[in-house]
Amino acid sequence: MHETDFKSVRKNVLHLIPSFRSGGSERQAVQLVKRMADDGRHNIVPACLDRDGPLLSELGQIASGDIPEFALDSFYDARMARQLSSFVKYLRKKKIDIVQSHDFYTNIFGMLGARLARVPVRIAAKRETGMRSKAQLYAERRAMGLSTAVVANSTNVMEYLIGSGVPERKIDVIHNGLDLRRFEVPTSDQAAIFADLGLPADPDLRFVTIVANLRDPVKDQETFLEAAKIVSGRNVKAAFVLAGEGPRTDTIRDLAERLGIGEKVHFLGRCDRVPELLSVSAIGVLTSRSEGFSNSILEYMAAGLPVVATKVGGAAEAVIAGKTGYLIEPGDNALLASRLVEILQNDELATSMGAKGRKRASEHFSIEAQLAKTHQLYERELERIGAKKNK
Repeated sequence: MHETDFKSVRKNVLHLIPSFRSGGSERQAVQLVKRMADDGRHNIVPACLDRDGPLLSELGQIASGDIPEFALDSFYDARMARQLSSFVKYLRKKKIDIVQSHDFYTNIFGMLGARLARVPVRIAAKRETGMRSKAQLYAERRAMGLSTAVVANSTNVMEYLIGSGVPERKIDVIHNGLDLRRFEVPTSDQAAIFADLGLPADPDLRFVTIVANLRDPVKDQETFLEAAKIVSGRNVKAAFVLAGEGPRTDTIRDLAERLGIGEKVHFLGRCDRVPELLSVSAIGVLTSRSEGFSNSILEYMAAGLPVVATKVGGAAEAVIAGKTGYLIEPGDNALLASRLVEILQNDELATSMGAKGRKRASEHFSIEAQLAKTHQLYERELERIGAKKNK
């Protein structure tokens, strides 16, 4: 078979998804799987480690084929061995040509299984930095070694990978993608949105919103609330919204009360209507102390909001400081408050930043751009395999 013939044949591509819960990695994986299936260039086969979660329904007809689940309790027990054996058999049965994983856990399970099954193209992913133990980092490095390519979702993450020993030639930077159509919310729906979200429908009240889980202290909602207290002492009519769930909810809620701003802070818990929430918000905020490439920042931009974010991970690759928003150092509640007040008191600035941010999201961070770059990666890897076969 000639190299061009090898590339032209539709390939069987398995995407190993961690779960279908509403996390950033999960949403990115589901979104990409759906778009690739619709695209039809290859045969897309989704699989998962955990079938639980609301995102499963978004796969529609793809999910109707009973997505295989390879549930794990640990990487070091008998169940892991059994599930790995089942995964290898499944890959061989389906004649999978490409396996793409999407996070730490699917990297380790997916790359090992794909290597054992002799899948020719094995694509791992790295989406964050500084969030793993030494043992986890060691396991992840081994998984990266079993891959033929690695997707980093920001230049910052790519540099981290290079520093950890992954060859630069194996790394492709493919930024997170957004389906911008999700953020086209009619303004006529605002009254219903306020009611559904439990927010006060005061036309003069400006909502400053942070979308981040309340599981991991690295999200640092404490800095958000400390800045909210400062803003509340200025001549600005603002309220503050936290969308996200997790075990730290009560801790953060108690902090709002101690700071004396409890009545101005709204906790939404898990929010399945992020586009609608952002459509009634004035500013999107990120206070994380560590990130890979924040989905929340891209969602704020897609919704046409000015962004104030900590300068961590790939934030500087998304936010153009002074044009689409502002970047601050982690933990700087005073500067965060100052930037929020500046935007809240200047409608022209807010509108300009929001419009430029949406334009930038459309041009650089759309799902279409992500899809095109993913196909380019597949083509490069298939060329490499084709060249080997022709030797």
